[in-house]
Amino acid sequence: MSSTNYATTGSLNYYLPPTDGSRPYSNINADSNTGKHGHNWVEDCHVVDIENVRGSEDQYKLDNAGFQLGKEASQHTRFLDEKEIEAEYYPECIELIKKLTRASSAVIFDHTIRRRRLGQADDSPQTRQPVTLVHVDQTTASSIARVHRHLPSDAPALLKRRFQIINLWRPISHAALDWPLAFCDFRSVDVKKDLISVALVYPNREGETYGVKFNEAHKWKYMRGMEPDEFALIKCFDSVQDGSVAILAPHTGFQDPNSPEGVPLRESIEVRALVFYDY
Repeated sequence: MSSTNYATTGSLNYYLPPTDGSRPYSNINADSNTGKHGHNWVEDCHVVDIENVRGSEDQYKLDNAGFQLGKEASQHTRFLDEKEIEAEYYPECIELIKKLTRASSAVIFDHTIRRRRLGQADDSPQTRQPVTLVHVDQTTASSIARVHRHLPSDAPALLKRRFQIINLWRPISHAALDWPLAFCDFRSVDVKKDLISVALVYPNREGETYGVKFNEAHKWKYMRGMEPDEFALIKCFDSVQDGSVAILAPHTGFQDPNSPEGVPLRESIEVRALVFYDY
């Protein structure tokens, strides 16, 4: 295997259901004193092989693997002002998603900037750190609820056609050698056995995500040293669930033991989009 295409390993944090049988939950904000997110599920750590797909990334598409990697620089590069991001970055993300999926429309409903800072608690939207748990951002129920929440008047008509939730993720400022993002190929996921619905508790509302149980069959991929002009599309939901396409891709940040010492700490942005089709 060449020096630019090799497998690394990662210690990934999976989920186990609460031992008392209660409904799993996680708090979105970490405790300011402990730096930990309150939860009642059990963390289950496993060391896995993670294949670097740089050079063969074209093999992985949203509809077969649940994720897709590409290269296209963004025109917006500051990522410092929320209003600027919404006004300048959102439109170009929508056009990129539509171009790659051939969807008829896309609506971005939020974004998260993550800047890893040693010793900083992940206790507010302004201090988000890389997620270190294997997860999927939405469940079927929360995906449908998203359409009703963000497009209430159009929801009945939109939900009659194909729709997806897709994240567009990219590094900002510098390459993501520190705590890169890993993706689990959907073709290795048992959706009936591997996924756990977890309530995501916000200060003023509740969402729902999938936690993921360990499965030896999981095949993990990443693209080493992703640059700011490279991106990942991650499918979190697809209303087509007849077995013909991938419906999601579990993912997580991980500490790559092969990353050089002293590399800049990871900075990234992900936008989350409702994606609609005419069929």
